[in-house]
Amino acid sequence: MRAAAQCLTRDTAATRRRPAAILRQVVGLQAQVLSAAALGMRVRSTGLRFSDVKRALVDDRSIVRTWLMRGTLHLVATDDIRWSVQLLGPVFARAGASRQAQLGLDDGLKTRGVAALRTILADAGPLTRRELFDRLRARGILLDPKTQATIHLIGLAAMQGVLCVGPERDDGESTYVLLDDWVPSARTPTREAALAELARRYFAAYGPATVEDLGAWSGIAMADARSAVARAKPSLADVTIQGQPGFVHKARLRQVTASAPPDVRLLPAFDTYLLGYRRRDLAVAPALQRRLQRGGGWLHPAVVVDGRAVAAWSLRTSARRGLVQVERISRAIRIAVEAEVADIGRFLDLPVTLEVAR
Repeated sequence: MRAAAQCLTRDTAATRRRPAAILRQVVGLQAQVLSAAALGMRVRSTGLRFSDVKRALVDDRSIVRTWLMRGTLHLVATDDIRWSVQLLGPVFARAGASRQAQLGLDDGLKTRGVAALRTILADAGPLTRRELFDRLRARGILLDPKTQATIHLIGLAAMQGVLCVGPERDDGESTYVLLDDWVPSARTPTREAALAELARRYFAAYGPATVEDLGAWSGIAMADARSAVARAKPSLADVTIQGQPGFVHKARLRQVTASAPPDVRLLPAFDTYLLGYRRRDLAVAPALQRRLQRGGGWLHPAVVVDGRAVAAWSLRTSARRGLVQVERISRAIRIAVEAEVADIGRFLDLPVTLEVAR
């Protein structure tokens, strides 16, 4: 049921789905690595190409990249950006206060810095982090170039709805733009209505799940998570998950059976299917969890069969070709993995070969 809700089954990966529709369904994809988020859209669609994702992000601006769930960079549909930032931004702005203070960002400097970023980007955006650092310095906002102070100030401004990530430069470096310049403004709901929307959308995209899962995925306080569920309750059905009370959106309350042949997906790094819950034990065996999460906050790519992870994999690319390396897998799923690798090549418009460990 979770795999189907995440568009990771044959009957839920629609032909040539638009990036915004995919992101709307899963309520965003973690995107500190943009290529991983793009591959997360590929695995949930049929026919989508990386060029479609870039077009949606830069030309159509139907999707936006900014700091949201868990205080991390995410790609979301543009029509979800305003209420999401309004609801989640203050949570993580407060949560980051101690780290900001360690970096020399006191309240006065943060206020002046965010105001300066607004003015700078209104005059000269889009700009890279280094370009913003130089212009802040020229305005008397002195940040230590040897620390992460600049990006923390940029992130704070994003959480306050001032800016978002803009187009990448040719060398792949991110730029930043004013949110109001980049996407249309929109009316936002009350905080209570936004909490209810968050819960409805979460359980539609991740259910069956628990209120603890909602809290872990979003990063909101448990009191707010319980309040969100209470407000969304008319749309939710009660279920039991490993003996614990949980919920699923009523529209998705149906029996799902494993497909034949197996439904195989190559999930990218930081995929939301594995980040969307407090625990991963339903989808990932303990031994594999250790291989997927080896430290440094990095969640490695996973081969998933009928919703369950069975192996780790990696992708290396150059200007001319790509190589997918996969841990040992059974013959039964190798053909499906080969098809996934071919589709990654089609998505990237790059010849990609497969190497399987023996």
